[in-house]
Amino acid sequence: MPSSCPTRHLSITIQRDLRDAYAFVSRPENFAQWASGLGKNLAQVNGEWIADTPDGQVKIRFSPSNPYGVLDHWVLPATGAEIYVPMRLIANGDGCELHFTLFRLAHMSDEKFEADANWVLRDLATLKQLLETH
Repeated sequence: MPSSCPTRHLSITIQRDLRDAYAFVSRPENFAQWASGLGKNLAQVNGEWIADTPDGQVKIRFSPSNPYGVLDHWVLPATGAEIYVPMRLIANGDGCELHFTLFRLAHMSDEKFEADANWVLRDLATLKQLLETH
């Protein structure tokens, strides 16, 4: 990754208590219900989280549970550099805000970066619906 790269800061307001939202989102096994961008069949294998993607299997590391709303994760494709995905939940009255930073990778076209941002927004909308209706 170059010294800095373009980013998109994506966020969504969720009408759910921060603690409840964090309890759900911080569990990797729940990502399959809303984070389609991480691939399919997310499962823990020999202590590592593995997902199937169109480009092959990826390993995913998740931030440990914490009191700060940090939900960062790192995606390691079979080939290529590890991809850092910063994500935070912060309180907003009786609800919360989920903030997601999308980094534009060096090989990414403008169209691909925009498509990825739209994909993340769809996933965040799915999470919002899931948290607000259950």
